[in-house]
Amino acid sequence: MDSEKTFSNKNNLKVLHEDNHIIIVNKRAGDIVQGDKTGDKPLSEVVKSYLKEKYNKPGNVYLGVVHRLDRPTSGIVVFSKTSKALPRLNKLFQDKKAKKTYWAVVKNPPPNESGELVHYMKRNSKQNKSYAHKNEVPDSKKAILDYRLLKKLDNYYLLEIDLHTGRHHQIRSQLSAIGCPIKGDLKYGFDRSNKDASIHLHSRELKFTHPVKKELIHIVAPPPSDPIWDAIMK
Repeated sequence: MDSEKTFSNKNNLKVLHEDNHIIIVNKRAGDIVQGDKTGDKPLSEVVKSYLKEKYNKPGNVYLGVVHRLDRPTSGIVVFSKTSKALPRLNKLFQDKKAKKTYWAVVKNPPPNESGELVHYMKRNSKQNKSYAHKNEVPDSKKAILDYRLLKKLDNYYLLEIDLHTGRHHQIRSQLSAIGCPIKGDLKYGFDRSNKDASIHLHSRELKFTHPVKKELIHIVAPPPSDPIWDAIMK
């Protein structure tokens, strides 16, 4: 994927919500939220360029990264436009006061139509991978999510997931651990990758109280357009 090419068109930026303190965008699979060793242009810089142009701002534009999504994942990402809102947003996410709901398209049906998954996650930084253990192991962190089966497709199953903890690769690892690898997620047990290197994991919905205005923010992000997501949205 040519990151510079995909980022060059500002119309690719899908803004879901914007006010004086916050901007929320629908991240495409393949975009990185913050700069990393790849040197690819991150979403944070694209948003800065968008704000600079929209408001004709001279000099540097302030933008705070509140949270991240894995590169192959799509969906809701929140940025702070002010230094006043950033620490409040950070605390809100750290204290689990932002309710995040994901959609995942998986290969196999889950053991039950709904349930809670509890694992102990251990991260391997060299592999950039996290392993889900049934019992506590040294240096592991407890990971909890709820899932519901939303839809059965011809060859796949759509799960809705509510996260209670925010561990590295948590959804990908926990679903793999119950025999439900996410479509395209070669790293966590799916048999082949998607052509565009995406995985069928989408940050679908977010609810939180605005850190300054104190009003409820409720965001729903449409999934990317491809044959499977399109079939789900029919």
